[in-house]
Amino acid sequence: MTFYLFGIRSFPKLWKSNPYLGLGPGHSYVSLFLSDSCGSRSQQRLFSLKTMSPQNTKATNLIAKARYLRKEEGSNKQVSSVPHFFSAGAAKKRSQMNPQSKDHALPSVRNTIQLPTQPLNSEEWDKLKADFKGKTSFERFIISQMAHSHSSVDVAKSLLAWVAAKNNGIVSYDLLVRYLYLCVFHMQTSEVIDVFEIMKTRYKTLEPGGYSLLIQGLIHTDRWRESLLLLEDIKKVITPSKKNYNDCIQGALLHQDINTAWNLYQELLGHDFVPMLETLKAFFDFGKDIKDDNYSNKLLDILSYLRNNQLYPGESFAHSIKTWFESGQCLGCGKTIESIQLSPEEYEFLKGRIMRDVIDGGDQYKKTTPQELKRFENFIKSCPPFDIVIDGLNVAKMFPKARESQVLLNVVSQLAKQNLRLLVLGRKHMLRQSFQWRKDEMAEVQKQASCFFADNISKDDPFLLYATLHSGNHCRFITKDLMRDHKACLPDAKTQRLFFKWQQGHQLAIINGFPGSKLTFQHILSYDTVVQTTGDSWHIPYDEDVVERYSYEVPTKWLCLHQKT
Repeated sequence: MTFYLFGIRSFPKLWKSNPYLGLGPGHSYVSLFLSDSCGSRSQQRLFSLKTMSPQNTKATNLIAKARYLRKEEGSNKQVSSVPHFFSAGAAKKRSQMNPQSKDHALPSVRNTIQLPTQPLNSEEWDKLKADFKGKTSFERFIISQMAHSHSSVDVAKSLLAWVAAKNNGIVSYDLLVRYLYLCVFHMQTSEVIDVFEIMKTRYKTLEPGGYSLLIQGLIHTDRWRESLLLLEDIKKVITPSKKNYNDCIQGALLHQDINTAWNLYQELLGHDFVPMLETLKAFFDFGKDIKDDNYSNKLLDILSYLRNNQLYPGESFAHSIKTWFESGQCLGCGKTIESIQLSPEEYEFLKGRIMRDVIDGGDQYKKTTPQELKRFENFIKSCPPFDIVIDGLNVAKMFPKARESQVLLNVVSQLAKQNLRLLVLGRKHMLRQSFQWRKDEMAEVQKQASCFFADNISKDDPFLLYATLHSGNHCRFITKDLMRDHKACLPDAKTQRLFFKWQQGHQLAIINGFPGSKLTFQHILSYDTVVQTTGDSWHIPYDEDVVERYSYEVPTKWLCLHQKT
């Protein structure tokens, strides 16, 4: 998806002449979009879990077995096995065996008005309203349908501009909240901040749904700590929901504030709330990059909490637990190997050095103008953190016999299906119709990922490094470039080592696949390949005599030395 940065900043000018200071009206139908309730479905699984070693990084399979038919021993007779009453899926199976009559089902009532797919001007909105035959308010109906259909923010923005122009700059609270919902859903963080500023001006307090949406939107911005202030505002009226706590905890972990995250978690438990499973999963996802006994003990406490409260993690959560549990253990002695992930202090140190010595300086970047770099910096700051940054031109050329735009679209489409926030970096010539670059395929790329296209003379690498580092330690990048030039221009051995360590833990490589087929990514190592000790053991990576290793590669063989007691 492409982020457009124009628009709502003009709204405060329309509204500032009529500020409201009262309580925002809370309508019952708003809760349709602001519900904090959540459900979970669990499936019965049989797990086989083994520790893994640096020599064997293949992930342990999760094995699922469900048997409803079995053969009796010594007989060919098939016996139907009804699932246990308390087994996951049993209720659904019973309902399928005893379907309810549909004779009395009420027919759905649907208004035939077509939602616009492009922003409309004032005359076009007037015509659409004239064609509206419903009994409810046209504006409320349209914005509700937009929220339900997750319409484009730009279309909703044109509706609000039309309403403001018709009402002396006034837009009602319920329209504003629904617009905020769309901004949060589409991760339009700059728009979220604009709506936040408007609401602070117009209302002393909000209803819980408005607070919840603002918290969800702000946690992905540099102003995430203001979500904690909104949480305090909610406490003045009611007890915040577990979804409110989940969002604030996620924001704290996203921005590396571990203490705040744990404090919020304890506060959540203090209200006798059962935490959302995604809250607990977030702690495990963050924990796989941290080697700290205190943090590990807290994760073990979470596992005890699951047991004591008979809670069952979903498959994704189970994978997170497994990844944390297995992260870098030696098969020989069971000792934990040092993580490939940088500590928060190392990460900030490296980020500063990269920005100063690689991106902002160096004659090797004369082809990247300061003006364009500044344009890119502003673009990145207006976007939420990305999960994966893609070197579009580099990736597109991976399969020489295939059309380049087709290759890029294939990669983006498969990653987008995993609900990852993607950024594609490219050159402007990729948008021109040609044999290698089809406009329809590039348009589809822009629907599924944020995109930034630099001048054709610019180099991509500074943008790739900047976007990945700015998004946070969780962000990965895809390119075949080994970044040796960037490592060489760093000033000292310590910084070069941290850069190589960061690169190993964040660079994804596509090792198999062709257009139309499923991609295979090379597994990122979870441990650091250096000589290391735990006091009573040593782990020493070494080169095999028959293997030629380049300077940007690491050994795959380890010597495990353990002191006998």
